[in-house]
Amino acid sequence: MNYLSILCCLFWVTCFSQTKNVLFLGNSYTYYHSLPQLTSDIALSFGDTIFWDSNTPGGYTFNQHSTNTTSLTKISAGNWDHVILQEQSQLPSFPPFQVASDCFPYASLLVDSILSANPCTEPIFFMTWGRENGDQGNCANYPPLCTYDGMQARLRESYIQMSIDNECTVSPVGAAWKYIRDNHPSINLYTADGSHPSIYGSYLAACVHYSTIFRKSPLGSTFNSSLSQTDAHTLQQAAKLVVIDSLDNWRIGANDAVAGFNYTINGSLASFSLNSTNIDSVLWKFGDLSTSNSLNPNHEYLDNGNYLVELIAFLNCTSDTSYQTISISGLSIKEHKPFTLNYTNDCITINFKSSAEKSISVINSIGKLIYFKETNERQLILPKLESQFHILTVWDQNYGRSSLKIIQP
Repeated sequence: MNYLSILCCLFWVTCFSQTKNVLFLGNSYTYYHSLPQLTSDIALSFGDTIFWDSNTPGGYTFNQHSTNTTSLTKISAGNWDHVILQEQSQLPSFPPFQVASDCFPYASLLVDSILSANPCTEPIFFMTWGRENGDQGNCANYPPLCTYDGMQARLRESYIQMSIDNECTVSPVGAAWKYIRDNHPSINLYTADGSHPSIYGSYLAACVHYSTIFRKSPLGSTFNSSLSQTDAHTLQQAAKLVVIDSLDNWRIGANDAVAGFNYTINGSLASFSLNSTNIDSVLWKFGDLSTSNSLNPNHEYLDNGNYLVELIAFLNCTSDTSYQTISISGLSIKEHKPFTLNYTNDCITINFKSSAEKSISVINSIGKLIYFKETNERQLILPKLESQFHILTVWDQNYGRSSLKIIQP
């Protein structure tokens, strides 16, 4: 690998890797094979980092976690990007009236505790899986539990309802589990008790958690744990199909700001209208160094040209950005400029026609201010620009404001 390739790789890792702080609250289903560490190892294989902590006493319920000192102390630290909540494995599959009284209220208590400690933390409900042959101990009292499919259907219904009631996300491990059982039955996801996960089951759960947390496919992870590359690939593919290809099913991103806008142009006046969802405030950047916080602003441009308009939409702790380029033409503009340009390989020389006070600014193709200076000198040398296209704006006390597109050779 040459030096340039190394730099490109470093740039990619630095710019696109993410770091997350994640708390896991559950029981033995989360504890087996150190599911948090498996998730962290998969993340690390993609250059992402998870700093995690957990509390996973055997058989624990949401009710118990909601009063457990260790769980509440960890929640109150408030430094979590995500808290993953796993209920006792059978309880959400019980009859709806029982789940409504024994599960849902405590799920809400935990979510309230998490958001009270940090309103920017995302609670995630860990949808578990049905037992290999259903829940035979409770089958007589509630027939849906007599089979795996019946139990899995009830778990899915309950976890999705919890996510809707609490406006939270689901990590659909149970749905990926069903996909593997239906399509790759030779992969045994269970230990001998037909309930707890084998290493295959835990690895699948880790792939799903990774996809839910980072919203990325786990396909191609070089961390296979003790699995063969073929089996690991199959489980990664299942997680991608269930999570990444169906984000809306699991409310992944449902609480995120989404930016978008429309516009009309009448001469020098551009009128902007929001086409955004889940927002409570905005910042407009009009591409000529002007900004606005109005929801549907009008903006008058002083010069002909193409302007890259940026809209940043905010909702609580999330933001999203939308860009569009608009064209202003037909304005009556002085034929002469108060300056001339000379290009060299390494710089641009600006020669001004007057020694009046003036301010000089340069913005790049995405509207970012990269140079500003106030001077009364007749000549200014700009350093070599970082890309080919820029807009130079000069305000001269004698000539007023002028803008010019710079296309550097």
